[in-house]
Amino acid sequence: MLPVRKWLNGMAMACLLGCFSIATLAEPPSTRLYVTNEDAGTLSVIDADRQVVIETLAIGRRPRGLKVSSDGAWLFVAVSGSPKCPPWKEDSECATQEADKSADGIAQVELDSLTVVHVLPGGSDPEQFDVSPDGSRLYVANEDVDQLSVVQIEDGAILAELPTGGEPEGVRVSPDGRLVAVTSERDHRLTIIDTSSLQITTEIEVSKRPRDLIFSDDGKLAYVTAEVDGQVDIIDMVAFKRLDSIALPEGSRPVGLVMGPAGKHLYVATGRGGAVAEVDLERGQVVRSVEVGPRPWGIAIARDGRTLYTANGPSNDVSVVDLKTFRVTQSIPVGDSPWGIVRAP
Repeated sequence: MLPVRKWLNGMAMACLLGCFSIATLAEPPSTRLYVTNEDAGTLSVIDADRQVVIETLAIGRRPRGLKVSSDGAWLFVAVSGSPKCPPWKEDSECATQEADKSADGIAQVELDSLTVVHVLPGGSDPEQFDVSPDGSRLYVANEDVDQLSVVQIEDGAILAELPTGGEPEGVRVSPDGRLVAVTSERDHRLTIIDTSSLQITTEIEVSKRPRDLIFSDDGKLAYVTAEVDGQVDIIDMVAFKRLDSIALPEGSRPVGLVMGPAGKHLYVATGRGGAVAEVDLERGQVVRSVEVGPRPWGIAIARDGRTLYTANGPSNDVSVVDLKTFRVTQSIPVGDSPWGIVRAP
């Protein structure tokens, strides 16, 4: 009979060799991208390493804005029962379309299982929103009723409903969590809200039809896309005033935007301009531009800052841009009318 110690040593060595072999062969977890497909009512899950869709999830009607919680455990998706009403439609025509308010809400998706576990209240016709840094609240733009809803994630309680300018859309929480800024497409302004008091502190006039915004890393500045004027406004978030604007290439109708690594560059989806513009923030000007797909709206960047992604509504795909060469390297088919895109942290 083999001595117990010798047998254990032999088993340990065999296990060590086996475990080493398995560990070295195992693939690291892939980076995932999530894309809302507005007309399909679905969420596409993309393996960013292989650049393919690995799953499609039914999510609700007209999914648009989406955000991942800071801990990477949850994905939130705005769904809406309101019919589409593009700018070229008359208000009278839009008013005749029926809305199903029971379909409005914020779908909460557990990312480990990729399961919708709740549909939280989100006010009327939720479109874009942001998550508080501590993961306890959602700040949701309600476009058709000109207000912002503050939702407590734990129990779905509506903590406040605050008036904004007409057709609120872009919503961002400042890096320190103290402020929320909301764009008003119709009234061309930002509404600034204090998150501790849930009171409006000020309003800032901006250029025409602001669609989205993003804060600088230190929170002292905000950058706002002005669709009609084809530019990005620079906002002083300490003095609460517009400082300047950055002109974009001719034909740009900017919508979504994302910050590059170290806050040195801003990448702007030009919407009907069909491109992405790279803005050097130190120089305050566009330094490169690349054609992607028709009407890119959602835009996301890889963690390492080497790759950019755009959701292109009319072509039902996501463009992959190599940021070193600033060229499109691939198009990934997704669902009908992709709108928003986000990378898991």
